[in-house]
Amino acid sequence: MKKILFSFVFLFLLVFSPGFSQSYLVSNVNIITMENDKVLKDHSILIVDGKIRKIALMNEPIDLKVNQVLDGNGSYVYPGLAEFHSHIPVAQNSDTQLQEEAMWMYLANGVLRVRGMIGHASHLPLKAKIDAGELDGPRLFLSGPSFSGGSVSSPEQAAQMVRDEYAAGFDHLKLHPGLEMEEFWAIAKTAQELGIPFGGHVSLNVGLEASLKGGYKSIEHMDGYIEALIPDYSRVLNSKIAGPFTMLLVHEADLSRLPALVDLTLETKAWIAPTLTLFDRYFGSKPAEEYRNVPEMKYMSAEQVQSWINAKTPYEQSGVLTEAHVKPYLEFRNTLFMTLHQAGVPMLMTSDSPQVFNVPGFSIHHEIELMSKAGMSNYEILKSGSVNPARYFDQEGEWGVIKEGASADFVLVQKNPLEDLNTLRMPFMVVMKGKVYDRSELKKQLDSIEANHKR
Repeated sequence: MKKILFSFVFLFLLVFSPGFSQSYLVSNVNIITMENDKVLKDHSILIVDGKIRKIALMNEPIDLKVNQVLDGNGSYVYPGLAEFHSHIPVAQNSDTQLQEEAMWMYLANGVLRVRGMIGHASHLPLKAKIDAGELDGPRLFLSGPSFSGGSVSSPEQAAQMVRDEYAAGFDHLKLHPGLEMEEFWAIAKTAQELGIPFGGHVSLNVGLEASLKGGYKSIEHMDGYIEALIPDYSRVLNSKIAGPFTMLLVHEADLSRLPALVDLTLETKAWIAPTLTLFDRYFGSKPAEEYRNVPEMKYMSAEQVQSWINAKTPYEQSGVLTEAHVKPYLEFRNTLFMTLHQAGVPMLMTSDSPQVFNVPGFSIHHEIELMSKAGMSNYEILKSGSVNPARYFDQEGEWGVIKEGASADFVLVQKNPLEDLNTLRMPFMVVMKGKVYDRSELKKQLDSIEANHKR
């Protein structure tokens, strides 16, 4: 490992020093291209100006002079992960520290693509600076300010809000609860006219069926499915009876209705953003206080961690989060997740960070663990964070895959993640659009973030 790390540092200094063109060879690696579940053993990857120019066997000659050769020492290369339900921090009075910290935490965990799901005007210059190479960070896909019962006052105003967000340059629209049916249809019609995707929570007065038929591209948190399975919908509308996300009514779900909902999801080509770890941590039975000293919390401010504890504590005090309530609810969500997945509904790797005990980058590994425990294969898990996000934004083949002509976005790990998902937790090299970040650089950035929030 020391030999590998030394090589990475040496490469970083040489390849990206002023005056060097960005052409180099990553040799002696095993490649998981994500075009299929095979591993290309003993290969090299030629990178030129941020793109993958050639993938070749180790003994195959490269007909281009390169500035440096990096010996991967038999490591495994894969296209990296995604966080496709992120709450990117807001810049306060031009202070971008929290935004930049989040970007580094994603990179340090091998997360190379992020979809923001609560937008703010300060996210647009952040994305522009990353795209221009002025800041380090993953690919960003931004939703604008969310559409909700609090931000939408009429169908006309909702339609204008869609037009404004499209004109501002946001990539996606995020819907929150509280919308009325006429408001929803105004959003859906205008978004489809402009060609901007939308999705999110399912408003109770809209429902899952209308949301799917109205054009939702993604259903966040698998929202709306339990509600659609409850025979007496009036009970769903009563928050005291239903509890958060209808968890107290899960035993009333009529599973005979589920096949039709799965068919409708497939028919309307909707995607699922499951965020399993959000529900495991926010609505799980583990006491909020026990999360205070979880290792990755050192990268968040004490105030932020306390706010997450404060968010969960009322549910604990109300008696909602007992094992008797939580266990069947989380088990049902796992069943729903696997039912949709096995039927062919495409999944996106999502954890909802930074949100209630989900620290940027680190939380994706909790999500991966839960996806695996639910029954998803390692290959399909990797696909949800690589190929699928590219397909979602109609950019398949441009990134999220290791192939000639694609962007040089990939991660090196010690073991084969198709056999051992834990290896994803410790990337020792990250390449983003051809730029190399070795483990020492990533650790330096994490140490700096920790120092900023020293308790």
